Amino acid sequence: MTSSRTSRAAGSRAEPAAAPATANAPGGTFGASAVGAGAFGAGVGGAGAFGPEARGIGRREHLRDRIRDALRAAIISGRLEPGVIYSAPTLGAQFGVSSTPVREAMLDLVKEGLVVPHPNKGFRITEVSEQDLDNLAAVRLLIEPPTVRDAVAVIPADDFPRLRTLAQDIVEAVERADLVGYIEADHVFHLTLLGYSGNRFLVDVVSGLRTQTRLPGLVPLLESGRLGRSAAEHHELLDLVEARDPAGAELLMRRHIGHVRGLWAGGPEPAPTGPAPA
Repeated sequence: MTSSRTSRAAGSRAEPAAAPATANAPGGTFGASAVGAGAFGAGVGGAGAFGPEARGIGRREHLRDRIRDALRAAIISGRLEPGVIYSAPTLGAQFGVSSTPVREAMLDLVKEGLVVPHPNKGFRITEVSEQDLDNLAAVRLLIEPPTVRDAVAVIPADDFPRLRTLAQDIVEAVERADLVGYIEADHVFHLTLLGYSGNRFLVDVVSGLRTQTRLPGLVPLLESGRLGRSAAEHHELLDLVEARDPAGAELLMRRHIGHVRGLWAGGPEPAPTGPAPA
């Protein structure tokens, strides 16, 4: 699946009050739970923080893309901590590769607004304020539920099997404890649904908003086995799409996006919200 993104930084970002910390020692920043088949699972690769296959990642195609996807997932999930500077050699050691593909991947993430380069030091993970995260979720609520509602009537029945496959990719990523695979499969599924709007600008906007989101609750949910419930919601959404139930699909999308500032952020679920006034 593709992982190229069109994104822009959404809202202002809080700058650190003090000099940013620098992570130099492999393994220390990610913690013991990330060692082996930890939060990122087998799909990322890594004998250190990124799972058991990192030592073989250099033999795979699209090395830079795979590392970029893994780093993006680490940022979104909070494994790479906001305000901390990470050096390319340190991260390369985690993947079992040289610093070159890591540096190239980080430069891609600079364009997405996820990291800021610090010459001769590394890359600082961009901080996003709680207010900005609330605003990001609010904008997504304005765009995604009504777009999915309108798409229900136009999605061809012939496309249902393909959409089911995309939803199952999310479920299977959780089953193999692959956080990178989960984030990427979730991204592809939702943007595919939004694509039925026929509005590529809308899809690009949502892609950028999703990239800027921070979901620190994903790791504990994955480690506790509770992320599967969220993954199953994608099949529930397709049940409503196949039943041609636009109102039900819209309500489920509102609940689903509510996880962004609730369960997936490591906090309580927000109160349910109804459709926006006409």
